Amino acid sequence: MAPIISVQNLTKTYANGFEALKGINLDVEKGEILALLGPNGAGKTTLISIICGIANPSGGKVLVAGNDVVKDFRATRGMIGLVPQELTTDQFETVFNTVSFSRGLHGKKANPAHIEKVLRALSLWDKKDNMLRQLSGGMKRRVLIAKALSHEPDILFLDEPTAGVDVTLRKDMWNVVQELRASGVTIILTTHYIEEAEEIADRVGVINGGQLLLVEDKAALMAKLGRKQLILDLTEPLERLPECFAGNGLTLEAGGSRLTYDFDADNEQESIATLLTRLGENNIHFKDLSTRQSTLEDIFVALVGADK
Repeated sequence: MAPIISVQNLTKTYANGFEALKGINLDVEKGEILALLGPNGAGKTTLISIICGIANPSGGKVLVAGNDVVKDFRATRGMIGLVPQELTTDQFETVFNTVSFSRGLHGKKANPAHIEKVLRALSLWDKKDNMLRQLSGGMKRRVLIAKALSHEPDILFLDEPTAGVDVTLRKDMWNVVQELRASGVTIILTTHYIEEAEEIADRVGVINGGQLLLVEDKAALMAKLGRKQLILDLTEPLERLPECFAGNGLTLEAGGSRLTYDFDADNEQESIATLLTRLGENNIHFKDLSTRQSTLEDIFVALVGADK
């Protein structure tokens, strides 16, 4: 099956010569959740803006369901819902009216039943008659999602959807995203919250300096680049490691009172058992041990740092 979004050698250079995107290639499959991670200025918003038809590329092309986003703008834009970073809403309009108006902007006939369904799904139905200026920041962000869903898009872009939202509301919105995916909506989100990608994404892309460093299945990425560590708090501190332990991933830390060991998760039982036996043979004893699995944040920092 052809990808619902196909980005092919996409570039964007501004008039001042700044290269925001440098040959981006990306395929997004129908019904998946793709998280794009990257620091400020990495190119995330520029990429989304071009796919959504808000900005024009300098080179390359983007296809949405086989339609070129430049040549077939009307067809592609009607398939896409966008939740921007900024809370750009009419403060003196009611929730129901502003969401209904967004549907009309996309050329769709009025459908109060659909608007009600969207507002109920986002826990906004009891606020339907409130003016936007009466809502909290988190509720306003939910209204932005409702506006993006008003015309029943196949693809939803979430640009920093939970920025400035408290932890409880953030998790509620994660649930909404999962429910949307279950209904067949393809979701692409940019985020600064690593745990957001770790929680809800199927695949993770890392973008930095206008280049897509990788796009991987989340589980595969964790398995390929993640590390496991064994941490041993020693009974007595060591001045130095015996030479027989050199080069095997063992590091002396915390003033000689702690050992950390990077190990292969596939052979962890054998490798740890061997290490502990060798430590005992060298009269090195520990009072506590724990393990640590590297997180997506560790991987992200390593990738972005390596690209500098």
